[in-house]
Amino acid sequence: MAQNDHDAILGRFEGKRHIYPLIVYYENTDAGGVVYHANYLAFAERARSAMLNLLGFTNRNIAERHKVAIAVRQCTLDFRRPALLEDRITVESRVIKVGGASLGFEQKIMRGDDELVVIEIYLACMSLEEFRAQRLPDELRTVFNSCLDVTKD
Repeated sequence: MAQNDHDAILGRFEGKRHIYPLIVYYENTDAGGVVYHANYLAFAERARSAMLNLLGFTNRNIAERHKVAIAVRQCTLDFRRPALLEDRITVESRVIKVGGASLGFEQKIMRGDDELVVIEIYLACMSLEEFRAQRLPDELRTVFNSCLDVTKD
């Protein structure tokens, strides 16, 4: 697989927003063909990991180089409409806060122009040795500050 092909499966940036495409598969749904509520969190996690990868990092290399992990601290989901079996959806992610040891994201799961789920999620940087909050490594802070988007839709 060529590098450009690999990058394509990680989504793309449109301005400061990361756009990650998905297809709803049978495994994502309940018996009625509706996406099971917990799967929206999995979709959002996958999109944030892809965004991180496009920015030049992986969760593994952050852990190995800096001995830290980025973990979910707080999350709210606003369910507006269901995604259905075989829908083509996107996860639109934007960085809304960069703190000393934290990151905030707004993620919208969309079907075309329809907002299906809006997620506000806050992550904490923590030491892998003590499992306590630790300042974001400078290189991560720099890259996430470059993505910071505090505009309101």
